[in-house]
Amino acid sequence: MKTCLVVEDSKVMRRIARKMLEELGLSVEEAEDGAVALEKSKAKLTDMVLLDWNMPVMNGLEYLIALRKLPGGDAPLVVLCTTETDMAQIIKAMESGANEYIMKPYDRDILESKLVQIGLIEPKDL
Repeated sequence: MKTCLVVEDSKVMRRIARKMLEELGLSVEEAEDGAVALEKSKAKLTDMVLLDWNMPVMNGLEYLIALRKLPGGDAPLVVLCTTETDMAQIIKAMESGANEYIMKPYDRDILESKLVQIGLIEPKDL
């Protein structure tokens, strides 16, 4: 079973993301900010990280840069979740190692399509 670390400061958003990801067949862990996520990533890397951009303590971009420096840290697929509409910021995130991004708010269909796009899950037969 593929694993995902949901990094999100909103408890409600973590629960919603967890439910969607579990419905898509992933095992989910949670972290409330980038610093907690980094400690979890140091202990065990997941197949994917669903990463909020704006968080206290350590934001998503700071976590992403630190993750990519860890041994094996280039392996997890990272989908950055943001309300950020500045393309320069999104390009910076992609250049820092994000595999893809989604705009908040997102739904299960959007999340599923991104996971298919990055190759984490197989598309459903229609």
